[in-house]
Amino acid sequence: MYPDPMSITRVASLGAGPIGGGWAAHFLARGYDVTAYIHAPEERFALMSVIETGWTSLTALGLAEGASLDRLRITSDLSDAVDGAGFIQESAPERLEIKQALYARLGEIVPPNVVIGSSTSGMTMTDIAATCPTPERCVIGHPFNPPYLLPLVEIIGGKQTDPAAVAWAAAFYEHAGKAPLVMKKEIPGFVATRLQEALWREALHMVANGEATPEDIDIALKNGPAPRMVVQGQCMAFHVACGAGGMATNLDQFGPALKWPWTRLEAPELTQKLRDRMVEGCNAMAGDRHFEDMAAERDRKIVAVLKALRDA
Repeated sequence: MYPDPMSITRVASLGAGPIGGGWAAHFLARGYDVTAYIHAPEERFALMSVIETGWTSLTALGLAEGASLDRLRITSDLSDAVDGAGFIQESAPERLEIKQALYARLGEIVPPNVVIGSSTSGMTMTDIAATCPTPERCVIGHPFNPPYLLPLVEIIGGKQTDPAAVAWAAAFYEHAGKAPLVMKKEIPGFVATRLQEALWREALHMVANGEATPEDIDIALKNGPAPRMVVQGQCMAFHVACGAGGMATNLDQFGPALKWPWTRLEAPELTQKLRDRMVEGCNAMAGDRHFEDMAAERDRKIVAVLKALRDA
């Protein structure tokens, strides 16, 4: 029913924000023809800003043969955007009513053998495709930001999704240079975002209680677990840390500590005081640097990490 994922040459990217623009940049860098859909013509500048920012880093990493910004076409006509696309990456605003209306329309105008992937960071495909006439080909394809650099894409279908569409999406994303993770169950927040949110909640607790500042937290992460997690993740880091006994030793020795009050999984109350502490702390770290300069520095350093891992 679905075409060979390696035969796809044109992708439609729906959305002009950092995620939609980031996906467009990624697919362009992999040598695809990309039609980018923007809701209104005035969104063109924002879209191109994201793509051009990403292109600098993508060029440093190495472009695929034939990759070119000249293969980008931008339109505010949805039917025109999806015409001839072999795959559609949807990155519309994170509002359920917007996504449901969009999928209802896509179900009418897109051939049923074209898989549609959603970049949603928390909604389920069961909810998104509730009014879509062809929910069987709709999947979640959740990236990590910026999607033109970070390889992860989490994939899961909804209750009405064809398992073959999920398998097709995994094969396509892998061919397109991503690191697909096919999830076992449909849960809000998927895998990576849920792990990130647990870390975020604990950071907010420490700031709220005066135990650490935003700068303290970032120093601890950048100079502690983050470099190790780049190469080993969380589970293997603990497995290797305990020597020959591995994870068994870890759990037997440190398992009781799980009951100690080291972490607080419930989110803290987002009071005005906590909000102001976070804002002031991050503004202090940013100083006079503009957002675009900080994003460019982030991207340069991610490129360096990815190159180092590739060379290793």
